[in-house]
Amino acid sequence: MSNPSHYEFARNMKSLWEKAVETYEAGNRDSATYFTDEETAWLGSVGHSPQEVYDFAEDWTSAGEPDVETFLLIALQRRDFYLMEMGGQCGDKVVDTGDLPPKESAVRGIEWLPRIIPKARAKLRGEMSPDLMYSCGGDRKFFKANNIHPAEFLDLVRRHWNEDEAIVDWVVARSRAVAKG
Repeated sequence: MSNPSHYEFARNMKSLWEKAVETYEAGNRDSATYFTDEETAWLGSVGHSPQEVYDFAEDWTSAGEPDVETFLLIALQRRDFYLMEMGGQCGDKVVDTGDLPPKESAVRGIEWLPRIIPKARAKLRGEMSPDLMYSCGGDRKFFKANNIHPAEFLDLVRRHWNEDEAIVDWVVARSRAVAKG
């Protein structure tokens, strides 16, 4: 990386996202080969992995979303949590798909909400297995239906870390506003 400083965080992340999109479009599906050792080390220093960047490039290329701005806002939430809450240390567990509530689970009539809360926590802690992606197609369907930006939801979860009921209350209020809309 030409400038691995935190001041250049957004520029560096965008550059790596663009490189991943180009690599994916060229047909390479091996996320381990996308970045140089220096780039991979920089990603690690800000709490990210090549797989995370790959996932966003793959979805952008195949589905046209999430866009680079959303990627950057999500990446900033993760970086800040990693540096401020975790002291720059990696999480000590891995959350797999089977560890999450079923996709069809609901709370107060809102499907996916019981699943997305622990998934957001895993994203913030950097504990998602390679088979999971925060802001995947199912997540995006939930976010769109409830008019919630994926980075906004990460911030909500961060502010109410051990308060699932507060998270649910906020989402229910937002969802009702969408229904009235």
